Amino acid sequence: MISFRSLISLILLSLFIYSCSATEQLAVPEPVSVAAEAPVTLFLFPEYEPVEAGRFDNGRMWTFEYPPADYFRTTYSFEPDKEWFNHAMLSSVRLPNCSGSFVSPNGLVMTNHHCAREQISQVSREGEQLLDEGFYAERYEEERVIEGYYVDQLLEVRDVTDRILSVVDAAPESERMQVRQAAVNELQEELQSEMDESVEGVVQVVSLYNGARYSAYFYRRYSDVRMVMAPELQIGYFGGDTDNFTYPRYNLDMTFLRVYDGDEPLETAWYFPFSDTGVEEGDAVFMIGNPGSTSRQETVTQLSYRALFSDYYRYQLIRRVAEALQSFSDIEPEAAEEMDLRNFIFSLRNAEKLYGGQILALQDPHLMGRRTDHEMQFRSELTRGSELAERYLPVLERIDEIQHLKTEYAVGYYPSLGISPNSYFSSATLQRALYAALYVSEIQNGADPADLGGYLMQIRMIEDKPLKLEEYLLTQRLHLFADAFGAGHHLTEELLQGRTPEEQAARIINHSSFVNSESTALLLELYEELPDLEDPAFELAAMIAPIVMDAQQNYGSLMMEEVELMSEAGRAWYEVYGTAIPPDATFSLRISDGKVSSYEYNGTVAPAYTTFYGLYDRTFSHVGEPEWALPERWLTPPAGLDLSTPVNFVSTNDIIGGNSGSPVVNVNLEVVGLAFDSNIEGMGSSDFILDDRSARAVSADVRGMLEALIHVYQAHRLVQEIRGSR
Repeated sequence: MISFRSLISLILLSLFIYSCSATEQLAVPEPVSVAAEAPVTLFLFPEYEPVEAGRFDNGRMWTFEYPPADYFRTTYSFEPDKEWFNHAMLSSVRLPNCSGSFVSPNGLVMTNHHCAREQISQVSREGEQLLDEGFYAERYEEERVIEGYYVDQLLEVRDVTDRILSVVDAAPESERMQVRQAAVNELQEELQSEMDESVEGVVQVVSLYNGARYSAYFYRRYSDVRMVMAPELQIGYFGGDTDNFTYPRYNLDMTFLRVYDGDEPLETAWYFPFSDTGVEEGDAVFMIGNPGSTSRQETVTQLSYRALFSDYYRYQLIRRVAEALQSFSDIEPEAAEEMDLRNFIFSLRNAEKLYGGQILALQDPHLMGRRTDHEMQFRSELTRGSELAERYLPVLERIDEIQHLKTEYAVGYYPSLGISPNSYFSSATLQRALYAALYVSEIQNGADPADLGGYLMQIRMIEDKPLKLEEYLLTQRLHLFADAFGAGHHLTEELLQGRTPEEQAARIINHSSFVNSESTALLLELYEELPDLEDPAFELAAMIAPIVMDAQQNYGSLMMEEVELMSEAGRAWYEVYGTAIPPDATFSLRISDGKVSSYEYNGTVAPAYTTFYGLYDRTFSHVGEPEWALPERWLTPPAGLDLSTPVNFVSTNDIIGGNSGSPVVNVNLEVVGLAFDSNIEGMGSSDFILDDRSARAVSADVRGMLEALIHVYQAHRLVQEIRGSR
């Protein structure tokens, strides 16, 4: 799971009402283009009948600075004191892209396999394919250093709201964004100087409730991290993209790392021991991790804009780039492996499925009806006080107005996403040509070439890509622009010149001087002749550049205003609800409560947990299908492997991208699971609402993890360490 976001017409919306059910997954409707030369001044966003909002529609991602001790006490009948929350905080860690936890006093860290895929590939030596083969270090000396990697442990949280807001409120409205960022940077530097210089520390000032509150997070950073154990990709990602975001599941999505301090395994008193007994249906469980981002404080109009524009375009971009990279990988597998495209494609397919489901959920009448009801309640609360209404209701109205204004620039803005130097989202040829076109445009508008060296430097920085990959990427980019402008639009005709995107891309790559750095360097030596250059890539870029620049400037201006308005709306939110509702996710440490729970799906009931019996049934039900093929050591169940052992389970915990790798613990702070996914019912909606009717977090069960470590991997040293930590 993890994170990217997209134009669907109001006409199609009135004809097709999609719900985020398992039977209608990702049936994303085609867009109707908005003509670029006919600006939209009022876009008719859909209206939804209110549906009674739930108590936890805005989630249960509680912060540690505002711990819900009373709520936990009354709901789960135990006493979570300050020490309980402190132990939970100090035993958890944040990885660069995921979550994790200490699970032994010797610095052993548990996270997901999919969180460490790149690192598994990174530590592979010549002749090894550890992503496919798996890895296990029998001794400390065999644990492999992961260069450039780190683990952050949160040590302290400090409220710094008054310090930031006093500076922001004193600034003119037009300068508040810059003043806020400057105040945050200054405070971070000041607090950084307070940390012990003998250890590596990081201070991060985090905005909560869109800027109503600010917290300073003090982290201890560990930069000596080593690989201990990782299973094969085929068991860590069993079922592949098809089973991704679904349940029942049968994944051992686990990896073990170790933190070293002074070249010795870290000695720590803060860790989660593994549970002896695991969980049963109905058990209370707590997920502790770093959820990346959510949008639960956005207005209904903002959410509708995303469904019709931003999420749709991002979905199409991700889908088309994934197709381009996969096409190249199919014909050049060795080159693709050297470029580590496999891991990138995995991430793209993950994001594609996520955005597709999100688009559908954002048009679901029940879910959007609940958001409508909550927004009506929120506005009603504001009207109870004249000062609140006078200050904040115009803010909400302007936020909604901006969504209408953004529709004018969406067609030019979104298809150009990802055209940045060295991005795999677009061809190097187009990147170079676009910067050259922008350079020429500046000169034609009177700029001194001596002041434009930045453009030339950016062009020189762009690295070559294989020509076939260039062709595939450019093909998909042309599709994006053609889909956005629409068939028959003059810009589509000018871009394609009567050819298909495939034909036009092949012609450009075969005849452009921007296809490689060497020929581009020769062009740049003659930069004074660039305005008269006859080059198909340059001609394409010259057509796109003014559209892109106009859209980015205008759209960017609206977005900056929207960010500031959302900060004001966040203060309104906090005035009404305080900390009774948790803030949106910020990739900072949260604790989410829930229960192990089965649910109705597909006309039947999804069980609370799955077993190894189901794993083998899935394999033998899909004989010959690569996604369900087991690694060699798994083909015949090893002697002693108890196939009735639970391998995955589901719970009602609140989960989003960034939570991957989060420990799932019981009331005694013992690990019972390792969170790795959401089911399909929660995948699309969890960004903007917690819908726990059937939305579930999916976790690897510690019972299945240990059973596999003992009987399949013979990882006795690791098992002894885990069990000895109880």
